[in-house]
Parts: sequence; C-alpha cells; structure tokens
Amino acid sequence: MRRPSPWLVVVVVLLGILLLREPRVRQGDDVLLAWFLEHAQAHLPPAQVALIEIHREDLRSFPILPAKGSRAEATTAKKKLLRTVSPLEYALFLQAAMEFQPAVIALEPIVIWRTREKDQEQVFLDEAMRVPKLLVGMRLGESGPRDIATDEILSFSQVTGERGRLAEYPGVSHRPDDDIRLISTPGFINLPADRSDRVRVPMLFDYRGEIVPSFPLQAILLWLRTTPSDVKVELGRQILLPNGWKIPLHIDGTATINPVAAGSVRHVSLDQLLLAAQEHQSHRPPTVDLSGLNDQIVVLRAADDPLQPPNIFATAIATIQENAYPHRVSPLWDWLIVLAAALLSCFLWKIPKGDLILMALAMSAGYALLVLAILSQHRLWLPMQLPLALLWFLVIVRLFARDKAKSAAM
Repeated sequence: MRRPSPWLVVVVVLLGILLLREPRVRQGDDVLLAWFLEHAQAHLPPAQVALIEIHREDLRSFPILPAKGSRAEATTAKKKLLRTVSPLEYALFLQAAMEFQPAVIALEPIVIWRTREKDQEQVFLDEAMRVPKLLVGMRLGESGPRDIATDEILSFSQVTGERGRLAEYPGVSHRPDDDIRLISTPGFINLPADRSDRVRVPMLFDYRGEIVPSFPLQAILLWLRTTPSDVKVELGRQILLPNGWKIPLHIDGTATINPVAAGSVRHVSLDQLLLAAQEHQSHRPPTVDLSGLNDQIVVLRAADDPLQPPNIFATAIATIQENAYPHRVSPLWDWLIVLAAALLSCFLWKIPKGDLILMALAMSAGYALLVLAILSQHRLWLPMQLPLALLWFLVIVRLFARDKAKSAAM
C-alpha cells in the first residue's frame, strides 16, 4: 500500500488553481448553468415586458387597420411583402402597438432600408413621432462614416472600478439614419464574440472612453423614467439604479441572465397585436386582451434574424424586472473543493480501483442533483467543472498508477 504522496497533493492544488484561472472553464460553467437553469423547477411571475416577433409572412392574411390622417399610406403595407421588413410594415406595427399605450417600444432590428424604400420612410417617421419613448437598435464597431459624437449619446457619469475589461468600440457600424436617430434613443445590441456564452448579456460598453448602456439596460432606464446620469456603476460589482434595484455586474460589463425569465415574458404574435388593435379601435370585445401592455416594454424583433439569439434581450429585461439573477457561490467554495480534493489524494491508494470508480460516479451524480436543487430553490450556482475535473483526475491517476506491491512482485 502506498503512502500519501505530497507531490500528488501539490499537483492537485496547482491543477485547481489552473482551472480557477482558466477563462474557458468559466465559459464551460456558463454553458452548464444555462442547461441547468432550463431544467430547473422554477417559475417567475409575469414580467412587464412583451415580445413581438415579426415573420415575413405575418402580414399576408390580416385585415389592415383603419387609416388615420397622414398614415393612410400604411394601409399598403400588407401588399408590399418584401424580403425584409419595410418602413410601412414597421409603421403598421407602431400604429397597432400605440393603441395600448406601452411605456417603451423597443425595435431590436436595426431599421436600415434599401434605397428604393426611402420614399416610404416618412410614413414610419410619422408613426415613430407618436411614440413617447422609442428605443432603436444600433451596433457598435470600427470607426467610420456612421459614427456618433459622444455628446450625442447618454453615458454614465458615476462610474467606479477598472474599465480595462469592458468591450471597447471606437465607432458605430450600423445605425438608422439621422431622422430616426433624432426622435429615438439608441440601444446597442452587440453581444459577446463567443456565441457559446448563452447566459451573459452585456450591460455596458466603452464607446470612445464613455461608458454607455446596452439595449436591455437602456430599455429599463426608459421604463423607469431615468437617465444614465442618475445611475451608479461599480464595475465588477453592480449597477445601482435610482429605485434601489441592483444589477450584479461582471468585470467585463456583462450580467448573468436567467433563462427561466424567458417564460415570464409575454409573447404576442403580430397577428394578435393587429387583431387586438383593430378590435380596440372598433370598440369590440377583444379576442386577445392586450390591455396589460399599458406602461410595459414592448420589444419587436425579427423572428428569422440569424444574427441574434432568440429572446435574449427580452429575457435580460425580464431578469432585471424580476430580480431573478442566478448568483454564483462565494469563491471560498472553490477553495474548499480544492482542499477536499487534496485530502482525497492522501487516501487515494487505500481505495480499491473498482470502489473508487463507483464512488466517483455516485459523487458526480449526487453533486449534479445538489446543484440543480440549490439552483431551483435559491438561484445559487455551484461550479460544476472544478469539482468534477479534480475528482476524475484522481480517478485516472489511481487507475493508471501501478501499485507498489505488484511492482515488487515483478
């Protein structure tokens, strides 16, 4: 029987430190967190946000709303089914949504149209000017002709902490024309470059040295009737909103959202919205009651947009409204796991190989059930990859290391 090896203890500790410092381990834990959250037995009350996904075929069979004054041209939207959503179709959506007086209307797709559609843009502008708080999507990027001066963008003035980890952008790559920009508020829709990051959504960006809000955070600020100058930002810790809400913030300016919050978002099809608006105008009993949209956030997105994950911004908004953030356990837990693995390595040679494999399988399954239970009940996330990696590293060492007794017999 071998004696405990101090070298194995040192290797286990060093491996634990390496895993704690490896960003790919964090990304893998985020993927596991998203999967566990999707399978957690948790429910949230309805959030104050509605998501409307527009499909290219949505306007084919629906009766047009009655025209109102200068908006008469919007009645032709049904007949102009182009490959992309046209200004007339956006105007039709705005006209229908405004029947229910939402607090904020947010357009996630970047409203940029082809040259042949420019003559229809005035119809959209007529409707857009009726919206008290209109949020339009923009994308930051390299410096170019579509850049916006920093004094034309609302930025945070109360910022503390290290800014070096924020996503930095010197310019704007995609944005609406100035006529639209001047009657709306920009919301930046950039997402992390790593598409496997399913539960982290940016809240902040560094635009030419100024800290600016992302699309979901700007929607919340408009909904709360506040401005970035009233918000306190502690990078790497939290965003403190004037009403007392706290958004837990990572050092890179992202926040961990809760996929369960997607179930609290009200989903309304464009057909339902148009039908409800027509019934509301005609004072008929509603087929679908959308009176609850009053003072809510209404988000429009293109259902077949390959550049945006489905429902991620509406889910982020709902997570903030419901205060449903999943929190990671204290870093002390990580060191306790490393210590437990180091202690197990001291007794590793006393455990038969077959028993060790069965014990490792039972411990892995039990730990996964523990993680799921705690996440469901308390929204507290225990890291998965660190304990499993250290446990199965010891199993592999035990399986492939030769026993001293057998070596001596040979």
